[in-house]
Amino acid sequence: MSTALPFHRRPSARLAFRYLLAVALTIVFVFPVYWLFIISFKTPDEIFAFPPVWYPQSLQLANYQVLFKDGDAATVGNSLILASVSTFFAMILGTIAAYSLVRFKTGGENLAVWIISQRMMPPVAIVFPLFLLYVWLGWVDSYVGLIVLYTAFSLPYVIWMMRGYIEDIPLELEESALVDGCTRWEILWKVVLPMARSGLFATAVFTFIFAWNDFLFALVLTRTEVTTYTVQVTHYFGGQSNFWAKIAAMSVLGTIPVFFTVAVMQRYLVRGISMGAVKG
Repeated sequence: MSTALPFHRRPSARLAFRYLLAVALTIVFVFPVYWLFIISFKTPDEIFAFPPVWYPQSLQLANYQVLFKDGDAATVGNSLILASVSTFFAMILGTIAAYSLVRFKTGGENLAVWIISQRMMPPVAIVFPLFLLYVWLGWVDSYVGLIVLYTAFSLPYVIWMMRGYIEDIPLELEESALVDGCTRWEILWKVVLPMARSGLFATAVFTFIFAWNDFLFALVLTRTEVTTYTVQVTHYFGGQSNFWAKIAAMSVLGTIPVFFTVAVMQRYLVRGISMGAVKG
């Protein structure tokens, strides 16, 4: 005679509980994104209404129109240029440096650890000396200044990550390419980069996000010409009142490029995160 399992131990009950838990967690994490998005379409009365207005009676596109009319939306374009160009150069230079560390043991075994330690330096500790240097160079409030800075700060992360991905590539493949007459540059382009493609895209996504989210350097080193969206959002906070509709609308505009980047690179991002563990 078989005895029935308790309800909480039945496979169907456990599966249902897992689904409910997943749904609950999804709601918890997605709700702030929904609330930010919906506030950007509300009127001031709906924003401050109590009890809260869960969705607006009509979509207030004026909250976005005023950003484009006043030129504030251009700061999102500035952030896009700075993050994209700095990521491009950081990935090129970082991949070459990582290949040199792995295949030629450049700098010995401890150079890679020293490189990644530079990424742990708090930006606030060097922002003032950098400001003085940029004033002397004439790079304050310029694309060149921030691109060079973002590239330099991204390089340790890129080198460390790409080092792990390149170490996973069998050396025999490169030796076979050398026998076939390929140069080291051709090996890097035709063998290493295709084999490390997933890791390359995953590293690029995170490098882009790091530059996109920067606030401190952009706050100190920009004025009006190259203001980024992270700095622009702070202009809507006042001592007596805050422009919540503008804050929400600008935040949504600033989220779209990151969301699009992650969505496009999703398949590479998942594979890249799960591979390339650094050995030793």
